[in-house]
Amino acid sequence: MTGVPELTWVKSTYSSGEGGQCVEVGICDHAVHVRDSKDTARPGLAVARDAWAVFVGHAVEQTG
Repeated sequence: MTGVPELTWVKSTYSSGEGGQCVEVGICDHAVHVRDSKDTARPGLAVARDAWAVFVGHAVEQTG
């Protein structure tokens, strides 16, 4: 991702490693970066940390 500082990318622990649908997340001071784990050269997206927290909270509610 152009203009993105060096990030540590993390894949979900639910990822099987068998090529399924998965994303990776990299967190920096001001944003959460999300990219396709199968094609890391493609541009991803960045969202504000507070918006990411709302998204994850909603996802947890839906699965819990």
